[in-house]
Order: sequence, then C-alpha cells, then structure tokens
Amino acid sequence: MTMSDHSKGVLALLVTAVLWSSGGLLIKSLPLAPLTIAGARSLIAAVVIWIWLRKPKPTWTPVQWGSIVSYALTVVLFVWATKLTTAANAIFLQYSAPVWVVIFGTIVTKEKLTRIDVVSVLVVMIGMSVFFVTKVDSGGQLGNIIALLSGVAFAGVAVFMRAQRGESTAESILFGNILAALICVPFFKSFPIQTDIILQLLALGVLQLGVSYILYSWAMKHVTAIEAILLTTIEPILNPLWVTMFYGETPTQYALIGGAIVVGGVVFRETSTRRKKKPS
Repeated sequence: MTMSDHSKGVLALLVTAVLWSSGGLLIKSLPLAPLTIAGARSLIAAVVIWIWLRKPKPTWTPVQWGSIVSYALTVVLFVWATKLTTAANAIFLQYSAPVWVVIFGTIVTKEKLTRIDVVSVLVVMIGMSVFFVTKVDSGGQLGNIIALLSGVAFAGVAVFMRAQRGESTAESILFGNILAALICVPFFKSFPIQTDIILQLLALGVLQLGVSYILYSWAMKHVTAIEAILLTTIEPILNPLWVTMFYGETPTQYALIGGAIVVGGVVFRETSTRRKKKPS
C-alpha cells in the first residue's frame, strides 16, 4: 500500500521536528565555543542547501535581506544561549517567536489585535516571566536573555518570509546560513580534529539544520498550516528530553512550568486563529 503525499508530508514533518530537537544535545555535547559551533554548523548547512538548490536565485530585495539577517541572528543566538543556559530554557524561550510576530504586526503593519491575540500574548508573557524567577548565575541569566532575543529574531524570519510571498525563500535560508558563518569567523577558535567532534558538527550542519529545512520545505506543500504547527511542537518537548537522557542536564521545575505555558499559549493562538478562519 503506497502512502499519499499528505501522509508523506506528515512523516516528513515528524522527522523534521526530531532533527530540530537534536540541536540541544549536540550543542551541549560539543566541547567547543558557542560561536565556533554556530559558524561551523551554518557553513555545513549552507553547502547542503546550495547542493539541493543547485542554482540559487536570490532576489536581493529589502525583505529578503530582512529574512537573511533575521535568520542569521536566530541560529547564532540560539547556539550561544544553549551553551549559557539550559537547553530547555533556550528552546522554550525561542519558541515565544509567534507572539513577537503578533507584536511586530501591530507596530510595523498596524494590524489590529484580536481577543485571541491579546490572550495568547498575555499567556506567553507569563510563561516567559517564569524563566526569570529562578535564581541562576549571571551566565545562566544572560543565556535566558539571549534565548529571548533568538525568539525575537526568529519572529523577524517569519515576518520577512511572509513578505516574500514564497519567492526565493530557500535562498534566504541559504544566505542566512552563509551570513551566520561570516559573523562567527572573527570569534572562531581552533579545536582538535577528533572523529567525535567532526561527526557531531556534521550532524548539526547536515541533518539538524540542512536536511531538516529541505524536508520542512517539501512537507509544507502537502500539509495544512495547523498540522505543521502542531506537529513541530514536538521539537520543544523532545529537545530537553534528549539532553536529560544523554547529557544529564535536568530542566528545573520552573522551566517545565514556563515551557508548558509558552507552548500552550502558542498552540492556543494558532489553533484558535485557524479555526476562526475556516469557512462555516
């Protein structure tokens, strides 16, 4: 029995979410400086995506540059945050991005907030505040702030990608990775050429960032937006789970509570908004 394109799309999204979720464990496990990891990961991912595209056709419009810069900041800040704070804090705070999209919309495009928007923003803000209640060292608190900034940058990716209207979006990811690698070059630190380090960097660049994006792009043509949102929420759930199981870093009770509130608020908004848009 052959699978339908929809079923293949769902499977591709599940694989994508699992690949994304491996980021926390791989970043934590690598004995390298955060910007060294971020630069190497993005450089490898850029090669993978360039091979997939074969002949990139960037438009170099202002909105594409916005996508490129936002994406580069997202991937660099996320790696940095994961090294400074817990993997759970980093992924949950980055996952606040959809709420920042709502806030940017009211400022940039003057979109009016709906009741659903207001409720979801308040819920996610409460969830985010929980992360800053616990007493952690200055490095951990800085990591939380950087993770939050990663979420803001990720929201920029969504806003500018939407403005591209499907034109040259893959190229934005490609050149975003190239820019991220260039940003990290001045901070790159040499490291021993060991098999385990090289394999982990390849896993990050090829699978976690490169192949995952290719799968995600293909899947989005065969699944609904709400399916994509719900299926990819597996990432913030699995990310800290892998780190706990294989690295021994246990999320705090506050992180689990805050994370549940943030993810719940995002899912609530997206499901409610999509349901409201459905024709009766």
